[in-house]
Amino acid sequence: MPVQRRSDRRLPLLGDSAHFLRSLVAAPRLTGAVAPSGRALAGAMARAAGNVRQGLVVELGPGTGPVTRALLERGVDRSRLVLVEYDARFCRMLERRFEPVKVIEGDAYDLKRTLGSLAGEPVAAVVSSLPLLNQPTPLREKLIADAFDLMGPEGVFVQFTYGLLSPIPRQACVGRYRAKGGAPIWRNLPPARVWTYRLDARAGRSDSPLRKLDGEAERVERDFADRRGGRQAGRVADTINQLRSRARSSSRREDDR
Repeated sequence: MPVQRRSDRRLPLLGDSAHFLRSLVAAPRLTGAVAPSGRALAGAMARAAGNVRQGLVVELGPGTGPVTRALLERGVDRSRLVLVEYDARFCRMLERRFEPVKVIEGDAYDLKRTLGSLAGEPVAAVVSSLPLLNQPTPLREKLIADAFDLMGPEGVFVQFTYGLLSPIPRQACVGRYRAKGGAPIWRNLPPARVWTYRLDARAGRSDSPLRKLDGEAERVERDFADRRGGRQAGRVADTINQLRSRARSSSRREDDR
């Protein structure tokens, strides 16, 4: 994906809120906010990323750069910070403000393709200000899966939300990621919450009890569908789904202890 050229510097600067409102009118689903993140929220996101000393830090949807600034203040070197922004105006603004930070104009929901020019470079953290709740669940799941494919086992995915629940659905996290929500940030307008996601140490283990249950449930479900069919198979499927739901709830309670 192309990086904005220096000739864009001659464009006039507008206030950050004006840029946000303009972007919201043009693409409300992609912007998801009427104002940039406040300092308290930006600082909380930078802290959630941890003390990253090696590898790249990829920021998704930086907008006018409040989180970018907080990451730099936390000690992230500009040469290791990569900003992925969809809006061309924001890209030009970010280049002016944070040179020589690398700015990539592209689609964060197609992360592997967008970051193709960085193939092979280790990514330590992905910090996202994308409005995930505006997107369908499969697209959210794909985004975090792509992020961890780039980061590896020690990576961290940071996301803020204005909602009460995890923006990555709990069912998508079970057996894959450990999700942790921070305290509400009341000083932000509107109040927000920062979530961090890390790979679950049990992810991919064939002996995981939940993974075993899912595999067995699918086998039984297929078996009944083949033998019985029709209404009875539907009732069996409903029962199995209830058992799965109970098992996941039990697993979440254990993780929260």
